[in-house]
Amino acid sequence: MALSRIAIFAAMALIFLSGAAIAASDETRFWNLTVDTIVKFQLSPAGKSQWGEDQTANDKDHTVDPDERLKITNTPAGVYDAKFTDNKGRTCVVPNITIEAGKIFSIEETKLVGCTHWPAK
Repeated sequence: MALSRIAIFAAMALIFLSGAAIAASDETRFWNLTVDTIVKFQLSPAGKSQWGEDQTANDKDHTVDPDERLKITNTPAGVYDAKFTDNKGRTCVVPNITIEAGKIFSIEETKLVGCTHWPAK
């Protein structure tokens, strides 16, 4: 009898954890494939320069390290320009990024052109 209760509990735990994993995979995420830590990350509808909230607020330390993924909120699927500032003071705008709900999108270092750099004083 006790063994069947344990089996039922284990099955229920497995179902719960599977559901949590599925829910987590439904989140839209940005994958930082640059060489530096990003300290500010904003999105705007492509070509509009209407920059939204700083998405780094969604991370526990408010930064996005290289190879880290950042949860993106309040951003419906569409085409966006991304603007970010990294920990070295470089600011970049990357145009025409397609964002799909529940998918991961990335910015690679090799794709960055025309960034500005404001060295710390």
